Amino acid sequence: MTITLGISCFYHDAAAALVRDGEIIAAAQEERFSRRKGDPSFPESAINYCMEEARVRVGDIDTVVFYDKPGLTFDRIVHSFLSVAPRGFKAWREAIPRWMGEKFHTKEIIVSGLHESGIGGEALARIGYGGPVLYTPHHLAHASAAFFPSPFDRAAVLTIDGVGEWATASYGVGKGSRVSLSREMRFPHSLGLLYSAFTYFCGFKVNSGEYKLMGLAPYGTPCYVETIKNYVAQIGEDGAVTLNLDYFDYMGGLEMVNDRFARLFGGPRRFPESRVTRREMDLAASIQAFTEEAVLAMARHVRKETGEKYLCLAGGVALNCVANGKLYRDKLFDEIWIQPSAGDAGSALGAALAVQFGHHRVARPPKQALDRQKGSYLGPRFSEREVEAYLVAKGCAYRKLDMAERGDTVAEALAQGAVVGLFNGRMEFGPRSLGARSILGDPRREDTQRTMNLRIKYRESFRPFAPAVLAEDVETYFDYSGVSPYMLMVAPVREDRRKKRTEQFIGEDLLAAVNQVRSDIPAVTHWDYSARIQTVHAETNPLFHEVISRFKKKTGISVVVNTSFNVRGEPIVCTPDDAYRCFMRTDMDYLYLEGFWLDKREQPVVEKDDSWMQEFELD
Repeated sequence: MTITLGISCFYHDAAAALVRDGEIIAAAQEERFSRRKGDPSFPESAINYCMEEARVRVGDIDTVVFYDKPGLTFDRIVHSFLSVAPRGFKAWREAIPRWMGEKFHTKEIIVSGLHESGIGGEALARIGYGGPVLYTPHHLAHASAAFFPSPFDRAAVLTIDGVGEWATASYGVGKGSRVSLSREMRFPHSLGLLYSAFTYFCGFKVNSGEYKLMGLAPYGTPCYVETIKNYVAQIGEDGAVTLNLDYFDYMGGLEMVNDRFARLFGGPRRFPESRVTRREMDLAASIQAFTEEAVLAMARHVRKETGEKYLCLAGGVALNCVANGKLYRDKLFDEIWIQPSAGDAGSALGAALAVQFGHHRVARPPKQALDRQKGSYLGPRFSEREVEAYLVAKGCAYRKLDMAERGDTVAEALAQGAVVGLFNGRMEFGPRSLGARSILGDPRREDTQRTMNLRIKYRESFRPFAPAVLAEDVETYFDYSGVSPYMLMVAPVREDRRKKRTEQFIGEDLLAAVNQVRSDIPAVTHWDYSARIQTVHAETNPLFHEVISRFKKKTGISVVVNTSFNVRGEPIVCTPDDAYRCFMRTDMDYLYLEGFWLDKREQPVVEKDDSWMQEFELD
């Protein structure tokens, strides 16, 4: 038996993953335990969980692997600062203490952390970890996370992100138990950093606001595309992006863009939380169009160079589900598989898989159901006994549901227009809720999107929600015939389900646009008649499939609204306590908690306290 622990941390969204004999046993982000969104710190709690799930101790682990080569990353940072010196001295002065304090001592921190960690958090210093600590190249970790959990025996692999060591994109081929990368794009030229620069300029937070920019894009027109191409960035025939560094400040400064960039696009960046104007809508549409063109060009080049008929994707840019949808419809590849945790957190898993297959030479296991990712349900679960003990201790009012009535109870509440929190089984690994830690709503209601955004998620009203649809019915609602279990594909709503918008030009009134009915499933139909699809499969999430099936029997519609179980500024809920607190401080109507049914009206009165909202980060 061979056990490998993969770790990502120190930069953004720390995570741990444990792989045994080629099989993914557990994976989780540290933020879900610490309750700090994007927590980059050493993932002690995530490691503890992974070992608990696998029922192993530190001494059982054969290899620990880090998802990055810190020496190469430091080399890139030094060269970047020197290239703009002395202008970058302030940023250099801020960066060096972190390097001297943790990143130069990655191995020591890992070994020390593992000495102090263990099942249930108990001290295991007497056991400790005495095995090797390995390092994978950042983009090899991405590529391994893309290919090894996929359903393919061989495929092309494409990774695109901000930067990892020197690489910002790479491609190669996966065959059986081997992944090899043949070419890479290098810093400072980066499609991911370019998209983040526009995210920053439009007033959203880098590393989390990119989703908002993508959601804002359909409200704008891509009128700045030529400006971007003429001044800021160019796309080569092979998809390589070349940036004009005269417009950026990330080489040695503390901000993404400079004054020259601001003058080119009509003045200073939008201040976070201020009104979104037509300029931000058009900038979002323009950088989205540029990104889609670049991704398609890269994919065409990869298809030509590798000759492979399947494609695997990872890296932060692979979470741009609009670009993914365009790539799917372009039919360059027969099938596409995207790592659901495509960002840096997923690289903890990719690093562990790379070591299992490349270093330990274990056999690659057969796929289960759709792929080898297990639906990405790789996080903690809680037994009915644990949940009931919590509810009793908390003094909650609840009803235990029989197995036969669970799906129907949730479906009936949704059919009556209620909003339901769904807490069921193992937590998802990655940024999407997939029916284990989800908030559900009725897609037929005209006010669902506005209500869930403003009164439950506490976020911008323009942000779209995803439809969770029975896999067998996806073509009934969308121009899409594949599977999309991880909510990573955007597709058009079918023409026969659409309704004509009352106006084509919305000015700057986003709320008026949100309120327009665009189809017979308006809560999940975006302004441009698109939808971010999750296909729900009985073999990977039986309860969620049952809920939607029952909803179909009651309403004739086999789609429900699915959004992550959290509020703005906090991570997706992990524990029953996280779920109950979120339930009580929002306008959710019901909570399904691992077989128990909670009605908001029956719960103990909680004194109104909005102080938790002050923890929101402006983004």
